[in-house]
Amino acid sequence: MSGKILDCAAGPASFNAEATRKGINVTSCDPIYRFGADEIRARIRDIFDTLVSNTAARCGEFVWRDIESPKHLGEVRMSAMRTFLEDFPQGLKQELYIEDSLPGLHFEAGAFDLALCSHFLFTYTDQLSIAFHVAAIEEMFRVAREVRIFLLLKSYGGPSPHLEHLS
Repeated sequence: MSGKILDCAAGPASFNAEATRKGINVTSCDPIYRFGADEIRARIRDIFDTLVSNTAARCGEFVWRDIESPKHLGEVRMSAMRTFLEDFPQGLKQELYIEDSLPGLHFEAGAFDLALCSHFLFTYTDQLSIAFHVAAIEEMFRVAREVRIFLLLKSYGGPSPHLEHLS
């Protein structure tokens, strides 16, 4: 992939670290980047058991192929978060991680070739309104010529009802 990529609502994920190692130009933005690595590590520790137990409680709603079980999901997520935490301090200095949030990004119009958003929009349908989603998508298109959003499912399965309003 050539060009500049913006990863919106990126959180403590390994995408930026892994892509940057491959020479891909990625900037990640998330409000959590206002905290230091130790504070983020503590937040991860605080929510980890809840993540795994919530997934286990709804185990039947998932397709278990590459990830075999809720326990395996936890291991995969922790590995990704460790990669992020190792990369974060230096990446922050290099401005690869920027404290910013949808729907009001502080980047110039057209600053990126591609804007990504994974596991945020549509995932939190119960907490984020359709107006928020529309504004966030419009903002992503303002800063990038192409936008990709993954997944289009609400938290723990089923298509987001917000999709009906976006055509």
